[in-house]
Amino acid sequence: MTARDLIPIAVLTLLAALLPLVVTSSPVLNFLVFMLIVALGAQGWNILGGFGGQFSFGHAAFFGTGAYVTAILQVRYGVNAWAGLVLATAAGAAVGWVIGFLSFRSGLRGSYFALVTLAFAEVFRILANAASFTGGAAGLLIKLDVRAVNLQFDDRAVFYWLVLAFVAAVLLLTRWIQRSRFGAQLVAVRENEDAAKALGVNSLTVKLRAIALSGGVTALSGCLYAQYFLYIDANIAYGSWISVELLLAPIIGGVGTVFGPVVGALTLHGLGEVAKQFAGRIPGIDLIVFGGVLVLAVAFARGGILGLLERLRDRGRGMVTRGPKEVSHAGR
Repeated sequence: MTARDLIPIAVLTLLAALLPLVVTSSPVLNFLVFMLIVALGAQGWNILGGFGGQFSFGHAAFFGTGAYVTAILQVRYGVNAWAGLVLATAAGAAVGWVIGFLSFRSGLRGSYFALVTLAFAEVFRILANAASFTGGAAGLLIKLDVRAVNLQFDDRAVFYWLVLAFVAAVLLLTRWIQRSRFGAQLVAVRENEDAAKALGVNSLTVKLRAIALSGGVTALSGCLYAQYFLYIDANIAYGSWISVELLLAPIIGGVGTVFGPVVGALTLHGLGEVAKQFAGRIPGIDLIVFGGVLVLAVAFARGGILGLLERLRDRGRGMVTRGPKEVSHAGR
């Protein structure tokens, strides 16, 4: 990576870090923290689905694993929250590798793989809802003990900066993937797996690395969710809602791009909050907004918001290059 690759990430992170100094409202900070947690999980999905072309409908399996592992380690075994974060992230990566091995070794691709991930997420939800060590239907409540060593802070802004740091780190990771040999192999598998194999790419190894990375990053977002809200149950951790949001954010923002998941998460949740303000607390209004935005993106912005902006920029450059007379003649 070059300095040119790092500058946009550094600028975005710096601007985002200044927000809590300007906005001190608790509801706004709650919104920003939750949006960043979703953006982090969406970045995990983007590694597998965006760069690797392996669309998943069940990333809740990784999100929930991260949330439950960190909660169980703290509640049942008294493990430090920071250690729990690391172990839960590793557990998410391990679950991703296992699901990937079982799926990819069997030759599953496309919609078949997507449905298998959805099935795994649902199985995990049912097991978590029934097992006693997960708290069953009652869920798990992490003890409130506001100390930095417990990953609990007096000021919401501190947790916001922590989540932002993780988002920035994964932005750097995805930028590295984009520029690396591994990223080139991922794209080759996405575009034509058989051709990639013919060129000597070990597609199974590449996809397993991608799903392990994806599972780890998504599990990290689940850890942070559990640590911020201090409560989880099966429907929260393994619910279809999180799989849908982690899938929609990159599609809306720009699949296979570095900033797409962040832009998509901000757009979806920003519009969802605006809709709630104008439409009141109508149940499911945010889902209606999500569906409407998805339809618009598929119809008018196949490459997401970032792809649309890039096309508009290129069109503007073309008009400037051709000059007003050429543009006028072209329009006749």
